[in-house]
Amino acid sequence: MRELLRCRRIRPGLNRIRARPWTTQWGQATAEQRVDGVTPREASHLVALKAWAQGNLTGAIAAWDAILVEHPTDLLALRLQHGQIFWLGQSQNLRDCVARVYDAWDEHLPGYAQVLGMYSFGLNECAEYERAEGLGRRAVEMHPDDLWAVHAVAHILEMQGRLAEGKAWLDYPDDAFDDRTPFRGHIWWHRAMYSLEAGDYDEVLALYDRVVQPDPSDFYLDVQNTASMLARLEYLGVDVGDRWQELADIAERQTGDHTLAFTEMHYMLALAATGRDAAAEKLLTSLRDFAATPHNDAAAATNTVVLPVCEAALARVRGEHGRAVSLLLPLRYDLARTGGSHAQRDVFAQLLIEAAIGDGQLKLARALLSERVNGRPNSRGTWLKYAGVLADLGDAAGAETARARAAAVTA
Repeated sequence: MRELLRCRRIRPGLNRIRARPWTTQWGQATAEQRVDGVTPREASHLVALKAWAQGNLTGAIAAWDAILVEHPTDLLALRLQHGQIFWLGQSQNLRDCVARVYDAWDEHLPGYAQVLGMYSFGLNECAEYERAEGLGRRAVEMHPDDLWAVHAVAHILEMQGRLAEGKAWLDYPDDAFDDRTPFRGHIWWHRAMYSLEAGDYDEVLALYDRVVQPDPSDFYLDVQNTASMLARLEYLGVDVGDRWQELADIAERQTGDHTLAFTEMHYMLALAATGRDAAAEKLLTSLRDFAATPHNDAAAATNTVVLPVCEAALARVRGEHGRAVSLLLPLRYDLARTGGSHAQRDVFAQLLIEAAIGDGQLKLARALLSERVNGRPNSRGTWLKYAGVLADLGDAAGAETARARAAAVTA
């Protein structure tokens, strides 16, 4: 079990596992046939897995929570629960699910480092950065192979705009994670994000090609990594060449495979960017059908959040900037329902800014950019975009100040 949970090495050929958990009828039937004679805790794990397979993440999380009340050192229950809470975007629960069992753990128990890494990430998502960093660094010292803990510290450094420290934290050789799970691509995504915020776009593209997406992959996290990175670059005026095409091919093939609400919006970014209108409309139709699925958390988020975001992404590239703004603006504080982290969801905040600028709503763009530079003061591209909007509004002094802030950003 420990090997499963700590992002260790996997056999070559397994690095393209699919996102859908334990969903085959054969798997469920086999497990149910063998349930007689198992312990109550094992039977509870089966309840959780069945709910997870049906897309009922809320039910699965509740089942794991019940297990952990009785067995707070059940690392499998904690890790699975932590992961699915993440995909519901419940930041406080992401922190508190670990806090509820934390005092039952100590350094003498196998898996303690993994618990520290999970707690670090939950604290990060609640902006409790100082404690999060201490726990995350301790986790990595105890268990350098735990990529979730490495990732937690990477998030903290990014959210605080500590770009040079972030680059140093992820200063690994290109092949450092080649024998790991597909999560390795997300670690490299974070490494590229430091360069992106610093304005070193050539380095971002080089990292993208070498380690973020060296080969086409339909793994859900690879799709999220690549689509959001390409979108961010294009919002900053960077030519990404034909890199969207292979991602759009994957998005077309995956239409109808509604596993994670967060991934759907990234599929649409790729389809919209490549002008694949027919495929984009097919995805929207499929999402509308899926939204009616009962007892499925991804479906519940689809109708109210995912569909409007997808429609907005498509509208913007069609030149319908005002429609994109009207779709996105009311959803700004609902995006967490689709899952992902604060850092990942930021691409949709940038999408709204682009739509506002495209529609000539410069005062709205100014407000949104003011919000963003105050939250991310070490973002060179955001300062330059802010300077452009201020200049267009006739605020020459403000624009000059913003350009000076952009020039001061280093990594």
